[in-house]
Amino acid sequence: MHFDTIVGSSLILNTSAPVAFGCSTSQTGDLTNPDIAVDGIFGLGQQGLSIISQLYTQGITPNVFSHCLRGDSGGGGVLVLGEIVEPDIVYSPLVPSHRLRREVRKAWRMAPLCLIWCIWQKRYMSISVNGQTLSIDPKVFVATSNNQGTIVDSGTTLAYLAEEAYDPFVSAITGATSQFSQFVRLLVSKGNQCYQVTSSISEIFPTVSLNFGGGASMILKPQDYLLQQNSTGGAAVWCIGFQKSKGQRTILGDLVLKDKIIVYDLAGQRIGWANYDCSLL
Repeated sequence: MHFDTIVGSSLILNTSAPVAFGCSTSQTGDLTNPDIAVDGIFGLGQQGLSIISQLYTQGITPNVFSHCLRGDSGGGGVLVLGEIVEPDIVYSPLVPSHRLRREVRKAWRMAPLCLIWCIWQKRYMSISVNGQTLSIDPKVFVATSNNQGTIVDSGTTLAYLAEEAYDPFVSAITGATSQFSQFVRLLVSKGNQCYQVTSSISEIFPTVSLNFGGGASMILKPQDYLLQQNSTGGAAVWCIGFQKSKGQRTILGDLVLKDKIIVYDLAGQRIGWANYDCSLL
């Protein structure tokens, strides 16, 4: 495997390293067992078999990987085995899946396989809309024997909120648009709250903040939590992209991860992010 070290637009180092690489067609047993857990379809977990672990032990890369998913209609993005250095990145501590207590792992036995790495929020999370923190019990976002907690999953297209958090979130978004009633008409499509809009969504819809442990916040602009549907009557229709989770779990998928540099710092047991136009990479 060959690697480039790039600073700005300049290639400053070219190197290579031998790695064991392959794929599996099936896996049985308890996927949450730390001895066999692959931590994602790409297998970039913390076990020695993962590519990132092999490269780290050889001194080729830091024990870090990053991605930047494009937010435009073309999709795509960049996966970096190593760190993307960006001064605006903020970090929050994590609990990786194989360190969850046994009862928590049991609650997640039927959880989806994450594309890159399943990571659980270590501390309480809160949600703010237009700077106002919503009245949601922060414990619904933490993994316990009863709750499935919060994960960051690049293999999930949308985002899902625990049942107790979903309705307050939608109500706060809708309430914030009430002062622009001349530009917004409420619609419900397939059970989702939608809005028929005749103006720019950035002028009508509020900013949302996901607040994590360590004082880090992920700021979501309207296009980070809304999805545009077909236009009707000459007006654009936007729907809330967050879905109500069928269980007590919150999944932050590509809806909120796009156009952000996401850094998975395995050594520091933390995740970092910063807004970025990923089409520039």
